[in-house]
Amino acid sequence: MPGVTASPPGWTFLSNHGHVLVSLAADPEARVREIADRVGITERSVQMILGDLEKAGYVVRERVGRRNHYTVVDRGRFRHPLEGHVRVGDFLALVVRDRAPADPA
Repeated sequence: MPGVTASPPGWTFLSNHGHVLVSLAADPEARVREIADRVGITERSVQMILGDLEKAGYVVRERVGRRNHYTVVDRGRFRHPLEGHVRVGDFLALVVRDRAPADPA
């Protein structure tokens, strides 16, 4: 983007939960270690966040052989009242390349 330069991390607009969700949407076959490296947190933190996201219904985990495959539930809505009108799939379509917006249902 013209005029915008990357700055050293200090704070970001997304929480670690948001970063893990974006990472899964970009690569549903990603290993915990890969997600941790991308997000910049520990593998244990990723495991806890995955558990939170799965328990809340934002992610469905399926065992495929020795690996996990994650499906992001596009119909889910943001949890905070300020963004509650936004569907997760619509947000992910903005930040993940080649991702279609969520179905209107």
